[in-house]
Amino acid sequence: MLFIVATPIGNMEDISLRAIRVLKETDFILAEDTRKTGILLQRLEIKKKMVSFYDHNEEKKISWIIEELKRGKNIVLVSSAGTPTIADPGFKLVRECRRENITVTSIPGPSSLINALVLTSIPHDKFLFLGYLSRKKGERIRCFEQINEINITAVFLESPFRILRSLKDLKGVFGNRRIAVVREMTKKFEEILEFSLEEAIIHFEKKMPKGEFTVVIDRNG
Repeated sequence: MLFIVATPIGNMEDISLRAIRVLKETDFILAEDTRKTGILLQRLEIKKKMVSFYDHNEEKKISWIIEELKRGKNIVLVSSAGTPTIADPGFKLVRECRRENITVTSIPGPSSLINALVLTSIPHDKFLFLGYLSRKKGERIRCFEQINEINITAVFLESPFRILRSLKDLKGVFGNRRIAVVREMTKKFEEILEFSLEEAIIHFEKKMPKGEFTVVIDRNG
């Protein structure tokens, strides 16, 4: 069986008892970042073989993983943090497991997407997840224009190196729309900022952006 296991996005205590048991019992772990997963395993006092599994080697390793599963191995898939396959590698492996009638199950847990929505006052009974935006300005703007047309709360992930550019592009399409910017979730310096796009741009022009950002765009104009 393939187990998709959610791991902490910051606070190491945010892992379920079931996830710990499965990590202990699995034959080996597919890890997007073996260094980060190694730190988690060390904290949990679990010694287990890890196999590197990330965007650039995912397709090359799928056939081997499928063969291991067919031999009766139990395998865990984890991302560097949070829930695997959500803006992280894994869905191609799951798709192949389905084709081969191999059982796949999920051990639910932390997700930066859901956590950010829960922390904001922006309506999110319905929302659209955009993942990581394109590095190309034209593609980012086209994406924002499409979202603006359907009037729905949207969420995207962004790096500290591109957050300011993305916010400026966002303002060019949405005007001075209200947004939430969330970072360092579950950690000591967790930060939830809710302000207009104009205020957000001024804020990050004055303060060097640090860490990964989850941005929530209010659906209301």
